[in-house]
Amino acid sequence: MSEAVAGKEAGKHAGKHKQADKHAEKQADAQAGKQPEAPAHRVADQRSGPPRLQQYYRDQVVPRLRADLKIDNVMQVPRISKITVNMGVGEAVADKKVMDAALADLTKITGQKPLITKSRKANASFKLRAGLPIGAKVTLRGTRMYEFLDRLISIAMPRIRDFRGVSARAFDGQGNYTLGVKEQIIFPEIQYDQVDQVRGMDITITTTATDDRHGRALLEAFSFPFRK
Repeated sequence: MSEAVAGKEAGKHAGKHKQADKHAEKQADAQAGKQPEAPAHRVADQRSGPPRLQQYYRDQVVPRLRADLKIDNVMQVPRISKITVNMGVGEAVADKKVMDAALADLTKITGQKPLITKSRKANASFKLRAGLPIGAKVTLRGTRMYEFLDRLISIAMPRIRDFRGVSARAFDGQGNYTLGVKEQIIFPEIQYDQVDQVRGMDITITTTATDDRHGRALLEAFSFPFRK
């Protein structure tokens, strides 16, 4: 038998012994009651409890707002119901790759797959036909909503150039607040050297408040950086 053939046979036997050893280890772990290790991305998704801001709202914000706004029923205390992130991508009419890049950025920022928005009417001056993709949006609720709000207030806003606070005039009269962001690179999930171009977005925080005073009190309780 030649040396090459002998090497192949030895490799086959070694592979069989390795698989047998792995099988034996799995059986031993099963008998001992040991659970197999989960993949790294699944371990990262497991949470020990509710998001920090959600727990903070229950423990600190609700009692404070009941006292400050003189609310008797705890169910009437204003709360954040959803956060909507909209990104306009008008350049996608001429280049479809721009839309792919925008969707990738929005997915990294929100942790959720965006919904592509399409034009409703044709506009000859902008060379726009009805039904063309021109933007993307994400609606966040529950756990992801609180996690996004935490990153927005604690990390993203302080990274805005010459940041001196946000305007308190952006309420819509019903307690909902809209914030315009000029650069998506303020979010830590976006790597500047991998960005094809800078894009802005609109962030709308929808609350259950009945007026702007209650809506502002709610956001201020979360340390929202309003301009003084």
